[in-house]
Amino acid sequence: MSQAIPDDLLRHFDVPGPRYTSYPTADRFIEAFTETDYIQALEQRRAGSMALPLSLYVHIPFCESVCYYCACNKVITRHHERAAQYLRHLTREVELQMAHFGQGHAVSQVHLGGGTPTFLSDAELDELMAMLRRHFTLTPGGEYSIEVDPRTVTEERLRLLFRMGFNRLSFGVQDFDPAVQKAVHRVQPAEQVFTLVEAARRIGFESINVDLIYGLPQQTPTSFARTLAQVNELRPDRIALYAYAHLPSRFKPQRRIAAAELPSPGNKLSMLSASLDSLMGAGYVYVGMDHFALPTDALAVAKRQGRLHRNFQGYSTQPDCDLIGLGVSAIGRIGATYSQNAKTLAEYGDLLDQGRLPIVRGLALTRDDLLRRAVIMSLMCQGELQFESIELGHLIDFKRYFARELVVLHTMAEQGLVRLLDGGVQVTEAGWFLVRAIAMVFDKNLQADRERARFSRII
Repeated sequence: MSQAIPDDLLRHFDVPGPRYTSYPTADRFIEAFTETDYIQALEQRRAGSMALPLSLYVHIPFCESVCYYCACNKVITRHHERAAQYLRHLTREVELQMAHFGQGHAVSQVHLGGGTPTFLSDAELDELMAMLRRHFTLTPGGEYSIEVDPRTVTEERLRLLFRMGFNRLSFGVQDFDPAVQKAVHRVQPAEQVFTLVEAARRIGFESINVDLIYGLPQQTPTSFARTLAQVNELRPDRIALYAYAHLPSRFKPQRRIAAAELPSPGNKLSMLSASLDSLMGAGYVYVGMDHFALPTDALAVAKRQGRLHRNFQGYSTQPDCDLIGLGVSAIGRIGATYSQNAKTLAEYGDLLDQGRLPIVRGLALTRDDLLRRAVIMSLMCQGELQFESIELGHLIDFKRYFARELVVLHTMAEQGLVRLLDGGVQVTEAGWFLVRAIAMVFDKNLQADRERARFSRII
């Protein structure tokens, strides 16, 4: 294994913890935050910062079949006519937003996630993008991405997506091994993925991502090594490597996975170690958390230049900007607020039919929340803290305010994860692989181990 981080440290920090796509994390959202609070945030933004670009996330929940590992908000159906009604509700949601927000805001990032966005027909996807363009201004040079199930697209569909304005694709692969694919109910031949990625390159997509998961049933270090070798041969621009979190009490599809078929903790650790070796040995840059990128990819360039950002979709090259979440269960961020839509299609549609935005919970951030968010995001994105910049931005004495946290960081410094300097904190090469654990030091809401069970494990 790469000795960037010793096995004993990996084992020590193999604990549940947040992914910090936001701080505070979404489990802290409250129902006391209502549509009225969200509208107030929209109107404040309209009055003060319309020049700043927006990011849009659109959740398409439909899938034709269930993948047993999935923890996403999805609706399993083969009735494609349900998409037409959903598009009408998405249109209504945008219209209601515009009533308080105004038309024509610049958007530099659009992401379609799910579920399976390519469940929609070509005409429906075209209709959706046209609707977004009617209400927003999609800026040249922006990132316009869509998650793709390889089983739902052909080269012709990829060409249509490119003509619609998408310039980035993310293929859900998870594992190339046939036994693993069968165990998780997602069978897709490797040849199909290779053909689609080759086609996407010919068509001109700027960046192609592949999602992988380690810790799935039937996986072994040997079988996953074969998948990694195939991925290196495929050579996507980006790779997202996720640890499978087996939480059958929370996610019903996971109950179809036999726990006895899951790899042991030792084998799971071996797969992570081998992944770091294999991908970095093949020339990929470890961007952070679960993300790898080729040195020429915009994500790797942003890391080198200290321009990484993080939002609800993970690492991003786009400036730290407000995010409008559209669709069932979608999460948004406007100013110092977070909000989330209704999680079921019935409630989502019912609220919109009443002429109401489908906000059901959220959070107005306190001064302490904003301070800790700045600290955590600096660690997660830049791998360092500059005390002076935090102090000037939030009018605190860093060492006094975070005296308890700095004591914990001293231990992490002894473990080789951080360097404590007079003017700040620097994450080491080893620490970058465990940056979630370092960020957790500043999370005021994590009080006891029992409260962390809601999160996936770091390893």
